[in-house]
Amino acid sequence: MQNSHLNKYALALHTSSPQLGLSLSNFAGDSRTQTWNLDRELSTYLHQYLIEFLKPQTWKDLEFIAVAKGPGSFTSTRIGVVTARTLAQQLEIPLFAISTLAALAWAKCDRSSSNQTIALQMNATRGQLYVGIYQVCDRSSGLIAYLPDTVMTPETWQQTLEKSETSYQLIVAPTALGATADSLLELAYQNWQAQKRPHWSEALPFYGV
Repeated sequence: MQNSHLNKYALALHTSSPQLGLSLSNFAGDSRTQTWNLDRELSTYLHQYLIEFLKPQTWKDLEFIAVAKGPGSFTSTRIGVVTARTLAQQLEIPLFAISTLAALAWAKCDRSSSNQTIALQMNATRGQLYVGIYQVCDRSSGLIAYLPDTVMTPETWQQTLEKSETSYQLIVAPTALGATADSLLELAYQNWQAQKRPHWSEALPFYGV
């Protein structure tokens, strides 16, 4: 997306937590993000809020879409990914599926410095944790997954952290993550600038199994 095309926008959907998050930007000064605490009412209101949030832009103004692929709530993540896939298919535009933990890392990191290591954990089922470790390169090149998202017991996760040879910042994911939709969009934009154009069919939910 070039700054000369000010009418072109990108949309991010974050549905992996009880908080719906939507973000829209043309990366040239016009950006907005909004959240709604919908929980189990996500499927009822998602499309309504999508349409209202997009205005005054239209679907034809979108150049690509980003979606949180998880980890997170099984049902709400699936709803978000299916919605994003449908939109990208119908609009014939790229769809970037971005890790929920990566978006949180990007939201919490100090983007003025490089080579930060961020460890993240999120509650999973049966007393387990979703975990991941990301290294922040710089503002333009984003994140490297030092430990890609996976599921561990708390004991195994603690052992993993103790074996780390670099200092790290530990972040425990909050319940509401919709506000990191803008970070989803920024990470997707970095991939867009790197000339990546993923087909909608490549976007799959991550359930940690």
